Amino acid sequence: MDDSPEHNPFAHVPIEVTISVGRARPLVRDLLRLGRDAVLPLDRRVDDPVELYIGDRLIARGELQEMEGEAAGQLAVRLTEVANLRGGL
Repeated sequence: MDDSPEHNPFAHVPIEVTISVGRARPLVRDLLRLGRDAVLPLDRRVDDPVELYIGDRLIARGELQEMEGEAAGQLAVRLTEVANLRGGL
């Protein structure tokens, strides 16, 4: 039996991947004061890795990048670490 992705019946099913760039834990009163141009600090720095999730399962880590060419300005993620889907990261 061929285990290649091309022959897997699920290979062409789209799936949503969520990219987590950080978290914030403001108090509700501080959240209620937020308005246009407010800044909400996250728990990560710009150069820290981002995390990729399917549902609540961590599947990879990577670095944010900006696309070039026709897609210039669009964000992308360069994977630096990929989970063994049978065992985790």
